[in-house]
Amino acid sequence: MIVLPIYVKSVIVGILLSDGNLSLAKPRFAENPHLTFKQGLNNSKYVLLVYSILAHYCNVYPSLVKSVRKNKVSYALYFRTRGLPYLNELRSLFYIENYVEKEIPEDIYNILNPVALAHIIMGDRSANKFGLIIYTDSYKIIDVVRLINVLKIRYNIDSTLRFHTPSQLRIYIRQRSMPILRVLVKPHITESMLYKIINVY
Repeated sequence: MIVLPIYVKSVIVGILLSDGNLSLAKPRFAENPHLTFKQGLNNSKYVLLVYSILAHYCNVYPSLVKSVRKNKVSYALYFRTRGLPYLNELRSLFYIENYVEKEIPEDIYNILNPVALAHIIMGDRSANKFGLIIYTDSYKIIDVVRLINVLKIRYNIDSTLRFHTPSQLRIYIRQRSMPILRVLVKPHITESMLYKIINVY
């Protein structure tokens, strides 16, 4: 049986925890999910980095996509992999029964390694001088609490739950835990994005 290399799987776990998705091109006929990933042009370097890691599993190059929201035009960079049988395992972990809504896997303790954590930070976070915020807007409170607990139990990273809106939750990593976080993820963060973990006092 063919399996994903551990590093590649860790990268995918990280982007699934942020903006990545697993879906079927034709749900009635396709058997294997493909990974889709899209981010705004301001994060295009990161999209290209992820593509360079996953290019072996893709059959098309990243493409520019346009969207209009509230009469405002924006552009993003998008790519997807081929339908791959070894993505079924991750799909069963990250999606509830309808395979539409994502959840934080119950097994997140074992799969949230430093590589995955680095890709959460590169792809979906905001830093300030007081700490770092991880965007978990699309997850339920039980999922976000599960992730907070794993950060503390596995890595001794202190974080709290914050409401961005009444229905959108985010994780705030406390300033005092930033040195621990830097040691964990710095070897796996591309040089152009080191500012995301260094420019925090």
